[in-house]
Amino acid sequence: MKQSRKVIISCAVTGSIHTPSMSEYLPITGKQVEDSAVGAIEAGAAIVHLHARHPETGFPTQEPDAFREFVGNIKQRTNGIINLTTGGSPIMTVKQRLQPALQLQPEVASLNMGSMNFGLFPMLNRYKEFKHDWEQAYLSGTRDLVFKNTYKDIEYIIRACSDNGTRFEFECYDTAHLYNLAHFVDQGLVKGPLFIQTVFGILGGIGAHPDDVAHMKRTADRLFGDQYVWSVLGAGRAQMGIAATAAAQGGHVRVGLEDNLWDAPGELSKTNAQQVTRVRKILEGMSLSIATPDEARVMLGLKGANNVGF
Repeated sequence: MKQSRKVIISCAVTGSIHTPSMSEYLPITGKQVEDSAVGAIEAGAAIVHLHARHPETGFPTQEPDAFREFVGNIKQRTNGIINLTTGGSPIMTVKQRLQPALQLQPEVASLNMGSMNFGLFPMLNRYKEFKHDWEQAYLSGTRDLVFKNTYKDIEYIIRACSDNGTRFEFECYDTAHLYNLAHFVDQGLVKGPLFIQTVFGILGGIGAHPDDVAHMKRTADRLFGDQYVWSVLGAGRAQMGIAATAAAQGGHVRVGLEDNLWDAPGELSKTNAQQVTRVRKILEGMSLSIATPDEARVMLGLKGANNVGF
């Protein structure tokens, strides 16, 4: 009998999009991020994608010490792959965003592949009261904000991490970002297997229609052939539908409270593990198997957990 295809589940634990007032279940402190990441791995995630926040206010931070509060403990408690953001938040400089990956040298780091509008302000229509002064201004400010990821910025991050063996999760929010990645492949700055995360449903990027998913997949196939591993994430209510659509086309999936706070209409997800369990049921219902962290390491050509800087 033919073996079932292995699907990598990534889980983005907290991110920098949602603010603390939106959900009491959003991990904020280092201990909350740690426990939530461990729960997601135990539920079936091979990779956890991690941001950090100030423990009192929940404001996004890229201070490496904030990441040190949880990365080592997650490594000790699980065999999961730790993926650190270089995206941080759109209001940070590229030098600030780079520091956790540069200093901690994880197996994987995310890398945004182009500048873009990054509109979070529509969430102001759903939330009227905020716990912290920064939240409303942070969301409103995205009306007039470009998330800067120039060619110079991208090359700076790639070259800065070139000696530590960290591989990148290339986050592509639109078709142009795939072409930007192809440029860096042509320049010899990155080599396969490429781990490409196509992002759907963020205002400023490509939409979340099934045709959008198919278009991104066709473009990546044409540009990269069999030299890439394709994963998807859908923002908000598109999360599980995008996951199922892409899985049916051979993709891997990402879930987590960074991308979606909800488990059902009017019902908040209480944990990241809850979302991992839900997408796992969808995948297994499609007769697909879930990749272990070590199987994902082989697929992505990673250096292994013993070769990180924490």
